[in-house]
Amino acid sequence: MKKHIITFCGLFTLLVMSNGCTKGFKDINKNPNTSESVTPDALLAPAIKAVVSANMNRSQRITNEFMQVTVNMGDSDSKLFRYEVRRSEADYLYNNWFLQLANFRDVYKGGEGTLDKGYMGVALICQAWVFSMLTDAYGDVPYFEAAKGNEGIFEPKFDRQEEIYRDIFMKLEEANSLLKTVNTGTIKATSDPIYGGSIAKWRKFGNSLYLRLLLRVSHKQELNTPAKITEIVDTKSGDYPIIANNAESAILRWTGVAPYVSPFATWRPADWSTPKIASFFVDNLNDWGDPRVEKWVTKSQGEYAGIPSGYPIGQAPEGRSAMPLTLTSEPLLGNILNFSELQFILAEAAVRGWVTKNPAKTYYENGIINGITLWGYAAPTQTYLETGSLAWDEGFTPNQKIELILTQKYYSLYFTDMQSWFEYRRTGYPNLPKGLGLGNGGEMPARLNYPVYLQSTNSANYKLAIDAQGPDEISTKVWWQK
Repeated sequence: MKKHIITFCGLFTLLVMSNGCTKGFKDINKNPNTSESVTPDALLAPAIKAVVSANMNRSQRITNEFMQVTVNMGDSDSKLFRYEVRRSEADYLYNNWFLQLANFRDVYKGGEGTLDKGYMGVALICQAWVFSMLTDAYGDVPYFEAAKGNEGIFEPKFDRQEEIYRDIFMKLEEANSLLKTVNTGTIKATSDPIYGGSIAKWRKFGNSLYLRLLLRVSHKQELNTPAKITEIVDTKSGDYPIIANNAESAILRWTGVAPYVSPFATWRPADWSTPKIASFFVDNLNDWGDPRVEKWVTKSQGEYAGIPSGYPIGQAPEGRSAMPLTLTSEPLLGNILNFSELQFILAEAAVRGWVTKNPAKTYYENGIINGITLWGYAAPTQTYLETGSLAWDEGFTPNQKIELILTQKYYSLYFTDMQSWFEYRRTGYPNLPKGLGLGNGGEMPARLNYPVYLQSTNSANYKLAIDAQGPDEISTKVWWQK
């Protein structure tokens, strides 16, 4: 009885959350998860907005702390910059992502019911996007039986990450095929806060996401993803269009007009400014003369200055720069996947010999240039690109080149959900300094633990999952890290 009560309470909470996520949108039924009359155009925008909002929230709270963008100073327990993670930290993203997956599946069903391949393709891309974040954050998760409460599946089994990735790739293949046959106009502009209904841009985003995820598991020989990367970029590029410029980046640009108001817009200034900028983040920007520093960092005592992350308890430094208040309404913080990131993906693939269309240096420098121009600054000169630690040297070893690429990619992933953390776990770059106060044996957390309530609401499948993957701890590596 207790188990069923907990399950019911969890489902009720998710329904309440779903209703809250649609606030500000018109012509949407109060309970989109159960209403058969809700059309895909009514579900898509609220679901995308809810995912991006949740991503931004935890990017500020978790990713920035793990990846030394900020340091939320203090000596209390559960300081993320010291790799101290409360078990309850896991709940927020797990709940929000699964909630919206139900909506994206309804978008697909709605498109299927009306023979609208546009909504079907977009829904598949959105599912691939959210499921990839789920499995990269937690490891093995419910997948094939997930988000099927309306079908009576309340205790879904957990699937292995390898099988999840295989099916994600199938979804992205299907999305590319579907959208290839769709004429413009099938997606209502008002239902699409990313591309305003452009099928061509959604197709490019889907294939660019495909490249991100193929690269993430590229060292797992059983999937042979390097061959697919070569196919998408070199041998069959006409069949797989990808993002070609900054304007085609996948970004939910906050307008400041409801419902597209940044989730940070209501934050109190004191709360926003409490975390201080980490030295690693700002010192590189200063060293390169990167103009983005003025949008990302406040001045302290007349300079952009950070503090070391991972300092021991009782040895807190003086707080320096913080994040500017202007970022609380910044449209670009709704980033999902931008052109700059894609260029760095291609640069790494070129270094590894999987892409030959352009030299790695070309992709690398394009990534730097477009990362800066995306934020409204003039394109840097060739002299800038040849300065100090930015400069590409063909004489570098492959690892030295990849470190260059991943260090720059770190900045292109600014406020992009948990991608810089995922990339660090995959590659070990950028080379973050390790403070003496770090927990978890000084090792970057390898995953988030599962929400504690799963031990009661889905106990049998939870136990099977940890038996297969390993202990439900932040130190347990997921499949693609092994």
